[in-house]
Amino acid sequence: MSTSLLYHAFGLRGYDYVHTDYQKGGVVFTIRQRPRTCRCPVCNSRAVLGRGHQERKFKAVPIGGKPVTVILPIPRVECPACRIVRQVPLNFADPRRHYTRAFEHYALELSRLTTIQDAAHHLQVSWDTIKDIQKRDLQHRYRKPRLAKLKQIAIDEISIGQGHRYLTVVLNLESGAVVFVGEGKGADALEPFWKRLKAARARIEAVATDMSAAYIQAVRDHLGTAVHVFDHFHVIKLFNEKLSNFRRELHREATNQMQKEVLKGTRWLLLKNPENLDPKRRERERLDEALRMNLPLATVYYMKEDLRQLWEQPDKATAARVLEDWIRRAEASCIKMLQKFAGTLAMCRTGILAYYDYRISTGPLEGTNNKIKTMQRQAYGFRDQEFFKLKIYAIHEAKYALVG
Repeated sequence: MSTSLLYHAFGLRGYDYVHTDYQKGGVVFTIRQRPRTCRCPVCNSRAVLGRGHQERKFKAVPIGGKPVTVILPIPRVECPACRIVRQVPLNFADPRRHYTRAFEHYALELSRLTTIQDAAHHLQVSWDTIKDIQKRDLQHRYRKPRLAKLKQIAIDEISIGQGHRYLTVVLNLESGAVVFVGEGKGADALEPFWKRLKAARARIEAVATDMSAAYIQAVRDHLGTAVHVFDHFHVIKLFNEKLSNFRRELHREATNQMQKEVLKGTRWLLLKNPENLDPKRRERERLDEALRMNLPLATVYYMKEDLRQLWEQPDKATAARVLEDWIRRAEASCIKMLQKFAGTLAMCRTGILAYYDYRISTGPLEGTNNKIKTMQRQAYGFRDQEFFKLKIYAIHEAKYALVG
């Protein structure tokens, strides 16, 4: 084996090949450092005196599926200028690591295609070794995401387990990258983000959130000049929750057994979009029958369909007229649920109509949240919370089936 192969195959430069051993199905290379390359680790001086050595073993890139180990007696040198005795620095491995940089890069490439467990099994190292390699790489790239060029963002929370545990996630809507992950939910979880945003002097043009009072206040306090867009999916979701409760009340108050039977199986039919009703299951016919038997339910249902049209108007002025008309009809319906919801829309009309200034929503963030849940489920949870957050920061890079 030539010394040049050490460099080209394993990234070992400045070392001489000594001999090769074959132990327990693996390959062991013994190398030595060239005396002229020994330098003081503090002042980088070549005027050093030898003071023995310390033998260390390093994992290297495998050959043909066989593990490779590199043994190096690391010289200890005394520097007259610094008056210290220390080991010389290595150019192929980081301090306190038992593997080479080439092995680290190979493990990272492998872990992008497989699970941590599979990569560890293939390289014949521990699970924690591969996880440590991944974590250090993610820390280097994502510990402090850049915020200076942020223009449009979305904010939402995600449930990460039992016991009402939440993370608040901020997404860059232009790049699709997560720029902040905070513990908990609500305004308090965003405090570190506002501080970093201010330090970065970012100029946020628009932010998309749901109609939470906490988000409204937080955006008003910290992003006063930004356009606050209320996510239209959350508006419809909120209405669907009210519709579901309304149907439940009608079922409870119904005195006719036939009405109870008809209402009993209509919850999901009411929440579905009309174009998604399954003709094979006669869902359209079943829904029409329920609506014919209950006029208030029919009124609320068709008002929901009218509300969906609000975000399909050609311009903001037309949308404003559609919204005002919807609110007036809801207030005149004599249905308490519609009247309350009309009041909610009236208070939030500015944020709802802001969609026509910036056509953004939290939809991309909802997709990212689904990826996070999938990653967490496939990993059977994360015991290292910092590692979990770093994986979230890098989740936009995933172009394959998510692995833990």
